[in-house]
Amino acid sequence: MAVAFAVLMAFGTAPTPLWPLYEARDHFGATTVTVAYASMVVGAAAAFLGLGHLSDRFGRRRIIVPALLVGIVASVVLIVWQDLPGLIAGRILNGVGLGLMASTATTYLHDLYQEARPERTGSALPGIVATAANLGGLASGPLVAAVAAEWLPTPLITTQAIFTLAMAVCLTLVLCTPETVDLELPAAQPPSRFVLRPGGRRAFGAAGALGAFAFAILGLISSLGARVLHGTLHTDSHLVVGLAAFLMFGSAAAAQLVLGRLRLPRLLTVGAVAFPVGLVLCAVALYHPALWLYLVAVSLSGAGSGLLFKGGVERAVSVAEPASRAGVLAVFFVVAYLGMGLPSVLFSIALRHFAVQTAMIGFAAVLSCGAVVSVAVALRDRAGGPGKSSARSARPS
Repeated sequence: MAVAFAVLMAFGTAPTPLWPLYEARDHFGATTVTVAYASMVVGAAAAFLGLGHLSDRFGRRRIIVPALLVGIVASVVLIVWQDLPGLIAGRILNGVGLGLMASTATTYLHDLYQEARPERTGSALPGIVATAANLGGLASGPLVAAVAAEWLPTPLITTQAIFTLAMAVCLTLVLCTPETVDLELPAAQPPSRFVLRPGGRRAFGAAGALGAFAFAILGLISSLGARVLHGTLHTDSHLVVGLAAFLMFGSAAAAQLVLGRLRLPRLLTVGAVAFPVGLVLCAVALYHPALWLYLVAVSLSGAGSGLLFKGGVERAVSVAEPASRAGVLAVFFVVAYLGMGLPSVLFSIALRHFAVQTAMIGFAAVLSCGAVVSVAVALRDRAGGPGKSSARSARPS
């Protein structure tokens, strides 16, 4: 399940080093790149909101299998429909697959571990595996595509073919996994889509903000990283573009693996320090162009974003009613993915009026302040603990 999760997430970020090739093929610029990138977010948000809760009712595997099938269809669309509308359509379908996968896979991994190790209630391992598969997959996609762009023929088609095959293999693996949801739940008592524990509204809001701010830098580098490297740091290598994204997402996954067992306050504190420091170094690397400093900066900001994201997931799960955990995570991922898409579009618009260095300073300041405030709120609300407040639980949607 973790492998399937990682492969589908990798498919989502694979175009990172390929955007210049798409620009040349379809004759568009930076804003269209971010719109094409963000179209995946639209598909993901629609799937999260409309379908992300369904695994609580119909079973985890019955959602994961369609997620992989939609991903395969998306890759086929990108192969056979070779112009801008086809790119947009393929990215939207890609987002739908991600939306079906992300919240369900996270919950599914928790369920599978609980069934295999019922004596280890509350273990952090399934959460570490889920977030590492998520961000580790996001890291692998650009590197695979960069290798294809650097050394293989017709990289726009070859990359999609690689992921088509990988998702087909994962589909076979997932069909062999056991179901973990009781499909005989009485029809009169279906699980609600979105129910929080008493007093959990503000804590969930802080968790969502953590996800959004953490994903914003990941979205920026995934969509406009090639343009920044080509235009400001003067490198035309597809491999370097893929390497930068790999280091960013890989550092996010590595930080979770190394520090994931820290208690939530310490985890978020480390993230709240590493994240803004990395963003500041990104701005410095653009003002005084240095590729090595840029790679260090995206790695550090990626590590910080990984810790903030993991803390956000933990906080969202902690305030969710058990019967609607997948639905709560679906809403959390909607907020996080909006953070991945919208700021990148705004950044591309800002580039029309400001130098990239100035835009990055503003971007870094907003994200750093937002992340620190979100951490403060999340930790303050945690002191009371879910269920200790007299506030009402969230109304089912």
